[in-house]
Amino acid sequence: MPRFHRPAASACAALVAVAALAAAGLPGTASARTPDAAGPPGPAAVADASPALLTAMGRDLGLTRAQARDRLANEAEAGATAGRLQLALGDAYAGAWVRGAESAGLTVATTDPADIPAIEAHGARATVVTHTLAALEAASTAVVRAASRTAARTTAVDAPVRYVDVRTNTLVVQAVRPAAAHDLVAAAGIDRALVRVETSTDRPRPLYDIRGGDAYYMNGSGRCSVGFAVTKGTQQGFATAGHCGRPGTTTSGYNQVAQGSFQASTFPGRDTAWVATNTNWTSTPYVKGQGAANVQVTGSTQSPVGASVCRSGSTTGWHCGVIQQHNTSVTYPEGTISGVTRTTVCAEPGDSGGSYISGSQAQGVTSGGSGNCSSGGTTFYQPINPLLQAYALTLKTTTGPGPGDPGEPGEPGGTWAAGTVYAAGAQVTYGGVTYRCLQAHQAQPGWQPPNVPALWQQV
Repeated sequence: MPRFHRPAASACAALVAVAALAAAGLPGTASARTPDAAGPPGPAAVADASPALLTAMGRDLGLTRAQARDRLANEAEAGATAGRLQLALGDAYAGAWVRGAESAGLTVATTDPADIPAIEAHGARATVVTHTLAALEAASTAVVRAASRTAARTTAVDAPVRYVDVRTNTLVVQAVRPAAAHDLVAAAGIDRALVRVETSTDRPRPLYDIRGGDAYYMNGSGRCSVGFAVTKGTQQGFATAGHCGRPGTTTSGYNQVAQGSFQASTFPGRDTAWVATNTNWTSTPYVKGQGAANVQVTGSTQSPVGASVCRSGSTTGWHCGVIQQHNTSVTYPEGTISGVTRTTVCAEPGDSGGSYISGSQAQGVTSGGSGNCSSGGTTFYQPINPLLQAYALTLKTTTGPGPGDPGEPGEPGGTWAAGTVYAAGAQVTYGGVTYRCLQAHQAQPGWQPPNVPALWQQV
């Protein structure tokens, strides 16, 4: 599959390095107006949405500014409601998604008709389906394993994209050759009734190329984009795509000034990496938005299927679309990656590694895709929370402490801790009370469970 990576001009090629959009910049670099920090995730935080983000949503999603604000507020509320219902429905839960131009409707699927009153009591539309989300995700995992076997590499490349489509309650396998999809499903040994094969000409590829969206260069020869600024203790740096470099690969910034080096990288399997920068570079809690305006990053709460999402990259800049599916697997010529999110946002070579953000919540870093920003396309991003967790990184946010700053004093006892990545369903204690996580996120100072009902439910 083609990849969005561009080598330097001296390499005389037109390949573009994966764009990682981490928010870092040089001291003294001119920057656009800095928005005020937003509060904890939820509808109230929408008041602080960047004007640049609202403008791009209007351009790419056909919304007025008021509609864009309403959509963000509805999506924040829907994410929390879906999280509560997932916990309440247990094994019968079959997924959730928002719908409508302003995401005003939430649909929740279940395999048990007895759940309908509970779903409707939360203001959501209920739909009864055949397969649980757990069953579909187990089938997806089996296909990923089959695609990762050396003997299946050619077959997997011809059936490159697999995802659970909660709207149709099926595991979708997209294939250039439908026979390849059927062979892959047979190799996985799963029930064919779970699967829908779609014919597609798309052949996704990695998107090669320290404020999120800015360019950086690898070993002086390839270009990618910064994803999000991070810290590890007092060390500053940024998250990006794994296919952009390997541990030890050196980087220079958008201005060709020495910047840092890759500390860890995973690709294929996942598409994750992080770069530690030298003292000339400072991590900032922003993504480069429309017209180079700063878009603030206040956290990493995962948005639901159907939610709006915007991407920043060093080739094509700022574009928006919607989240189509989470937990997708895709096979590139180099191998299979899993756990990525599929979107309608366009991208081109050089955008790899760049930032995906919903409102002010970081979503992930650009991995690969197909198409372009003239005719449209499909793009995949590596979710940011697993990346942060894998490398013990802290997302740089406008709400968080600076490098090395202590947490808030006088916290009551418990297992909750700022900087920890929590998955939906995780349990913590705080002040002698037990809470269960509703939406995946990295905890920020001030986001203690009692303060953020959109993220935590008391057990």
